[in-house]
Amino acid sequence: MPRRPIFPAVLAVLVVAAVATGCNGDDGNDGRTDVGAPTSVTVQPAAATVTTLLAPTISSSTSSTSSTTTTGPGLRRVTLAFSGDILVHERVWQSAEHYARDGSAPGYDFRPMFADIAPLLNSVDLAVCHLETVITDQPPSDYPFYAAPAEIVPAIKAAGYDNCSTASNHVFDKGAAGIDATLDAFDAVGLTQSGTARTKAEIVPRVLDVNGVRIAHLSYTYGYNGLEPPEGEWWRSAKIYSERIVNDAERARSMGAELVIVSMHWGKEPLSGIDRAQRLWADEITRGGLVDLVVGHHSHVVQGIEQVNGVWTVFGLGNHLSDHPRQDDYPAASQDGLLVTVQVDVHADGRVEVLPPVAHPTWVDRENGHVIRDVLAELRRDDLGDAARSVYAESLARTAAQVGSFIPTE
Repeated sequence: MPRRPIFPAVLAVLVVAAVATGCNGDDGNDGRTDVGAPTSVTVQPAAATVTTLLAPTISSSTSSTSSTTTTGPGLRRVTLAFSGDILVHERVWQSAEHYARDGSAPGYDFRPMFADIAPLLNSVDLAVCHLETVITDQPPSDYPFYAAPAEIVPAIKAAGYDNCSTASNHVFDKGAAGIDATLDAFDAVGLTQSGTARTKAEIVPRVLDVNGVRIAHLSYTYGYNGLEPPEGEWWRSAKIYSERIVNDAERARSMGAELVIVSMHWGKEPLSGIDRAQRLWADEITRGGLVDLVVGHHSHVVQGIEQVNGVWTVFGLGNHLSDHPRQDDYPAASQDGLLVTVQVDVHADGRVEVLPPVAHPTWVDRENGHVIRDVLAELRRDDLGDAARSVYAESLARTAAQVGSFIPTE
């Protein structure tokens, strides 16, 4: 996995606690475990290195999290990246309008917002985003019922993302039509996803072949802000229910998955502390050895990284692209995020080795077009002014307070 030099460690740690809005809602669960008919589905390739596994080929494998990496005949290696919430507030799409006008094009252009983190995304084999808002071909809308311009999807693809998690508490903000529009847009650019569905068949686990490693990515949310799917269409999205997640992981293994990754939309916003429900769910879904990696979203601030039952769990990736209003009850930490990279080695004997995550801090530059900044790269710049350096140093300090030991030092 690529390691990049970083700015020296920050001595002071800024701790900010406040209350964020925009994603509050119910935490209920319908407890369903029936996930549909097919055991194999066709998905669009998302990148040159990602192809579709159409039929089961192997049984489940055993996961290990040892940090000792060996090389030899038969070793297969894959590198992954995961980032935080993409929540398209009004000021974000207004910036995209400005970019489009500057380029003499109609509509919205989100591509410049991802330009700074594109090198990190393109340094891995599979990059996974979390799109929290559905999209629309109608005028976009802000809180409490979000809908982002359709142009966000090709921008995500152009940045280097191959796949996304889509289960969130805003899934039904525009009803079933919002899900359909989002997944149609994904298909149009060759992005795969997990967490929402147009048909019952689409909610079942699917397996991607990435550099010869068969990967299943599953996505779940704690609830839908009190909204419900259309009658009889509970399969439209996946709620967090431990038994269902374990069953899905087992099903993915039966389809040939060697690596099972679970995205969880959970936690309390805007709290950096890991709550009891997160710990309970993490324990329940990793206890049986069917899940190899857990990544979390929703709190809108960075949360810690731990091993749970030997499985690396990134509890909260923070915000990737957003604009929570500047008020006393919105923390500065809501501009912070993580782009986490993970190396996975599959040995000749089938043993899967997930190395410790590497946390690359990000920061949303709201004042300059909502560009997602690579904090460490910014702090390496010789031409960075003192005021900007202070802002990035404070962001790094907040992030380091949660995941400092996972930030690369060389």
